[in-house]
Amino acid sequence: MSVADAYAVCERLTRRHYENFPVASRLLPAPMRPHIAAIYAFARAADDFADEGNLAPDERLALLDDWGHRLKASAGVVLGGHSNPQPTAPSPQSDAIFVALGETLRAHALPVSLFEDLLRAFRQDVTTTRYDTWADVIAYCRNSANPVGRLVLRVAGRIDPCLDRASDALCTALQLTNFWQDVERDWQKGRLYVPREVSDRFGALERDLDARILTPAWRNVLSDVAARTRALFDEGRAVCDGVEGRLRYELRFTWLGGRRILDRLERAGFDVFTSRPALAAADVPGLLWDAIAWRPPKPA
Repeated sequence: MSVADAYAVCERLTRRHYENFPVASRLLPAPMRPHIAAIYAFARAADDFADEGNLAPDERLALLDDWGHRLKASAGVVLGGHSNPQPTAPSPQSDAIFVALGETLRAHALPVSLFEDLLRAFRQDVTTTRYDTWADVIAYCRNSANPVGRLVLRVAGRIDPCLDRASDALCTALQLTNFWQDVERDWQKGRLYVPREVSDRFGALERDLDARILTPAWRNVLSDVAARTRALFDEGRAVCDGVEGRLRYELRFTWLGGRRILDRLERAGFDVFTSRPALAAADVPGLLWDAIAWRPPKPA
């Protein structure tokens, strides 16, 4: 398979999945799009190993282990090291992902450790269904979300600790928004990302989630975690103002879309059982206008 064909497979995969943010969209500079699509395809497939279908936990972990071997094999080719054995069940799509990813790793000297952090988070999704503290949830996001933002910056040629910190805040906010958006879906899978320390403080009971009852206690819980998430969006805004060119519009659109979902959740009284807030085609013109009309916040 040629590299061009491999990137085309990755780009088709990005278009098949809904996300709260644009992925390799036309807002990005054209040279970045194939590389972002390869990164997304790697993460999307691994996330599906951890979360989709009816596989047993040990089968999911085995797939993620194979994915890790293929990552190291790609990195070994790029870095001149020894590659790992191929997985037991390669497919044309997975082959394409790693052909493209190998080229992206080489072209931008991307840290393999960031991809390994993603895999660590996906394994955690298989083995962990509850979180005791807010710090535990943030630590999960450090692996599950933040590497993506840092990889986008690296593909853009930006290595800046201040941008990294702002990107981490934005990526964590987006991940948390997805958690609160998907409370019902995750609960049906036996998983809850709301930390026990918050639900216990408000006296929220898990049995009410079984009954699909949004009690005042659970409204208070979701209001609390949404406020924490909003503060992270505010902190993450700096990465949208710290980059140039078309990338700034991609990041603004991402920030605005995440905040809009959080706003809708709040306006609905955090009733996650009645409807799941999501972006639709009708949102695109308004978000694009807001991205163009964006103004950095005034200094305090």
